[in-house]
Amino acid sequence: MRVSFNVNGEDVTADDVWPGESLLYVLRERLGLPGSKNACEQGECGSCTVYFDGVTACSCMIAAGQAQGRSVRTVEGLAEGEGAERELGTVQEAFVEAGAVQCGFCTPGLLVQTDDLLERTVGAGLPAPADAEIREALAGNLCRCTGYEKIIDAVHLAAGRRAGAGSGA
Repeated sequence: MRVSFNVNGEDVTADDVWPGESLLYVLRERLGLPGSKNACEQGECGSCTVYFDGVTACSCMIAAGQAQGRSVRTVEGLAEGEGAERELGTVQEAFVEAGAVQCGFCTPGLLVQTDDLLERTVGAGLPAPADAEIREALAGNLCRCTGYEKIIDAVHLAAGRRAGAGSGA
């Protein structure tokens, strides 16, 4: 089957998609977007988290055919700028600076989920999330390398930068 949808602002088409194929497989293997990681294939680890029509979801649990005519934003879509001028987005930069990236397998899902949390809080004019709110938002994203402290530090750093950018600072 042929599946046409929008990925990171660009209309794409994947051909010869078989009925049981996941959106994750299509993104990684057919469209060359390896950012979302394939770990559990059961929607338990969060490493494949993407925005699906503006809502975060595990792409391993979405049948590729469900993406027909829909919008998907991957971790690659968090970068800022256009073409060769693309740079790391605020959340991506904060994770690097805070040392929250270790093996990197869980990182794409954590980045997408953090972006979503900050859009729902700081982006909506609400105060930056507290530790408990961050932990709750990231509860579906498992990391085997860390105790999450640097990840929480990165979320606070990104929240501060987004709040500063929103205030014209």
